[in-house]
Amino acid sequence: MPEPGDEPPRRRRPPPPPVREEPQTDVLPALAPPPPAEPPRPPREEPELFAEDDEYDEYDDEYADYDDAEYDEAEYDDYEDEPEKPRKKKKGKRALGWVAALVVIVLLAGGAYYGFNKIFGYADFEGSGDGDVLFQVDDGDSTSAIGAKLATAGVVASGKAFVKAGEDNTKLAKLQHGFYVMKSHMSGASAVERIVAPEARVGQLEIRPYTQFDDITQPDGKVTPGVYSLMAKASCAQLNGKSTCVTTDDLRKVVDGADLKALGVPDWAVEPANKADRKDRRLEGLIAPGVYDVRPGASAQEIITQLVKSSAEAIQNAGLSPQSAGPGMTPYQTLIIASIIEREAVKTDFGKLSRVIYNRLAITMRLQMDSTVNYVLDRPTLKTNDDDRAKSGAYNTYRNTGLPPTPISVPSPDAIQAAVHPPEGDWLYVVKCEKNGLSCFAVKLEDHNKNVAEARAKGVF
Repeated sequence: MPEPGDEPPRRRRPPPPPVREEPQTDVLPALAPPPPAEPPRPPREEPELFAEDDEYDEYDDEYADYDDAEYDEAEYDDYEDEPEKPRKKKKGKRALGWVAALVVIVLLAGGAYYGFNKIFGYADFEGSGDGDVLFQVDDGDSTSAIGAKLATAGVVASGKAFVKAGEDNTKLAKLQHGFYVMKSHMSGASAVERIVAPEARVGQLEIRPYTQFDDITQPDGKVTPGVYSLMAKASCAQLNGKSTCVTTDDLRKVVDGADLKALGVPDWAVEPANKADRKDRRLEGLIAPGVYDVRPGASAQEIITQLVKSSAEAIQNAGLSPQSAGPGMTPYQTLIIASIIEREAVKTDFGKLSRVIYNRLAITMRLQMDSTVNYVLDRPTLKTNDDDRAKSGAYNTYRNTGLPPTPISVPSPDAIQAAVHPPEGDWLYVVKCEKNGLSCFAVKLEDHNKNVAEARAKGVF
């Protein structure tokens, strides 16, 4: 190996670059012919970027063993293949692009299908269903609202199945609020057919004016059901083979032992109602006429409480309250008068009959109303006989002065208004004088006797 200083100082060449594109500008030292000996020359100043020459002397020997063969083009063939790699990546990206496009297409197609089914399609069961389902229609429910509730209850597969099946059914638009016994997993068509069938509705309680709590036996032997019987009947339904009925005895026991205030009786009625001759008559007159929805399966306590609370609001809406009662009367006394009006007269005569009652009470004259006598006898009010009128009792207004202890029937809003606002008049006597129920009124007894004679001649009684 030549000693340092035998040759002029040379700058060490860096190793070959990794990529071919870099130009080969220097000749490797091993391949250049040795130059003639020359006197030493002062070293060239190099930029500070490079270290002193001595640091690179140890590498000169390494390049002495290199050969041109090690740097022929074959050695760099691998570098010529490098540009192909980006092409492979482009192909991969292109493939991923196609996959992404296909995914988008599938999603769009799926969304379109879902949207189509959402708008035009719907799920639907087959058949008429299996187990019983108690379903309630609320006041004001539209057909679509009913369908949605049926779907939630598991009756139909979708609300749209019900709506579509009922598009041409005119009965569906007239569907009333209340409880209906449906089946689970019904087709839309089966659900529509069943819900409009009369037998599907259960729990319907209709209380009409004139009704009393106990049943009434008509002259021909037929029985007109009272409030107790109507409530018991409304409670009945068959759900999966099990009866939901409560009995009239169950209902009587509740009224007999209940705290009236806890039941929802208005404060102004609690004390006087507790003075009834029988505890199971304490709610007489405090039930308003109307149509009620009784949930099958409810207890006797729940049924009565619901009925009393709803009635208290209805009575107040009819115009009876502590602030609005008959002249010189308490609200409860006004309610008693209204119940007598309801049982004694037709609507046309409500006002005049109210005035007769007020006029008699004002002069402490017995009311002598057949309706009060027949109330405890559970008979209609058309007439009484001498034996009936001779019987003692708190409700016999032929023998007692003043009002009976409780109302004797369910008064209508019109009867309540007549009791609250009696018209002016001097009438003291009244008798039914027409077969259509109209009454004749008189101020004097002799005129009244004439009216009675004419009524008998017409066969009114």
